[in-house]
Amino acid sequence: QVQLVESGGALVQAGGSLRLSCAASRSIRSINSMGWYRQAPGKQRAFVATITSGGNTNYADSVKGRFTISRDDATNTVYLQMSSLKPEDTAVYYCRASLTTKLYWGQGTQVTVSS
Repeated sequence: QVQLVESGGALVQAGGSLRLSCAASRSIRSINSMGWYRQAPGKQRAFVATITSGGNTNYADSVKGRFTISRDDATNTVYLQMSSLKPEDTAVYYCRASLTTKLYWGQGTQVTVSS
């Protein structure tokens, strides 16, 4: 079991940058995959990026080249560095931990990008 707490969401102008953090309640060293997802108003939750325990990363096409996911196993934290933000990046961003038998989600953090 793991609890996840996201932070770092804010209101930012288009073209700006933000870094989201996801703090886990236990060691993430052995967690198969940690990821970020987002849900815009009126839309389904969508994949943004994942990083495996081995450090392999994967990104949605819409954020490739602009977002970077990373992990700090020493502090049990996963980050999402977002740059060149666009209004269409506006959403609630959720952290997810993928364990062998179960998925865990954080409560989300709001990112709003103004044009």
